[in-house]
Amino acid sequence: MIEEIPLGDRRLRDFVSVPWRIHRGDPHWTPPLRADLLGSRILGLTGLLTPAHPYHETAEVTHFVARRGRELLGRVSAAVNGRFNEYHRTNLGFFGFFETAPDYGVTEALLDSARAWLAKRGVEAMRGPGGYSTATHESHQGVLVRGFDTPPTVELTHNPPYYGEFLERYGLRKAKDYHAYWFTPSGSGDPRLERLVEAARSRRGIETRALDMGRLEEEVALMVAIYNEAWADNWGFLPITVGEAHALARSLKVIADPDLIRFAYVGGEVAAMIGAIPDPNVLLRPRWSPILDLDLVRAGRLLLFRRRIRTGRIMFFGIRPPYRKLGVDAVLFHEVLTLGWSNGYRGGEGSMLLEDNDLILRACEAMGGRLYKTWRIYEMPIG
Repeated sequence: MIEEIPLGDRRLRDFVSVPWRIHRGDPHWTPPLRADLLGSRILGLTGLLTPAHPYHETAEVTHFVARRGRELLGRVSAAVNGRFNEYHRTNLGFFGFFETAPDYGVTEALLDSARAWLAKRGVEAMRGPGGYSTATHESHQGVLVRGFDTPPTVELTHNPPYYGEFLERYGLRKAKDYHAYWFTPSGSGDPRLERLVEAARSRRGIETRALDMGRLEEEVALMVAIYNEAWADNWGFLPITVGEAHALARSLKVIADPDLIRFAYVGGEVAAMIGAIPDPNVLLRPRWSPILDLDLVRAGRLLLFRRRIRTGRIMFFGIRPPYRKLGVDAVLFHEVLTLGWSNGYRGGEGSMLLEDNDLILRACEAMGGRLYKTWRIYEMPIG
């Protein structure tokens, strides 16, 4: 049975519980806090699945759950993101939060429901999965199609191989791939690379600095301005809003290592930024215990032990167009890897990198990165 659950309905608790049933026992799967989706006054979170979240000011959404009796078998959302369509001059609908038991019939029923809902709203094509949509700054984008043997870092997706197989069987086709590269910094860098970085720094007058936590709101506003300019022409881009920037600032207060969030200047003008954070997923992985998997316990574990995390994720990176191909990317990557080692980190990833962003992919490879994960976004016409 497929059950539709509108925004604000208490049954969204079941919607959030679905992946806990699907992935039970998987040593790699790591969910967000339930409060990230349902909200929590105690934790100060406005859940994405609540009417109060700013996402819903410009989007229409619904949710579907597949059940067999009391057993939860899958879920999917359907959304029309008006801001995305206006920005890109498209007429797309999105499916997201996709989870399914290893039964193609469940996938078919869920996607039929999402597609029918979107068809009633007159969209021309269905794209996904994402969160609600596939705007590049939204979390949990795509279906994992490579790298099933390692856990995801923060805000990234993990799923069994059959997810992609079922989506393609339904008729969805690849729209875009995102890649992740794994870096293992070392105390002794490549002397040739270090000479190249220093040459770029001196030749172009590149200067860098760390994030100033004492001026966090201003610093985040600067990061957002760089990101919105640097990513403006990228596939799936949507500008980050003021509300989303404030949410980013709140999250950085909890987990940030200021040394690993850096700005680059060329001739005194801000040119680029990079942001790596310790990976909270290390401490948020399920214990498969009714007590130890409570949000307050998981959040408490993160607060108590966050300084012991030894891996991270490069979450933000952007170079303003006038400053590309000047070596700024190499300078920032090298600094983060070097400082990461000095601060005790022993591994990390750069991820959600567009498959056709050759400039960044080449920089990752030049810095010793190893391609180890790929996520896929799918699309199909609605007819």
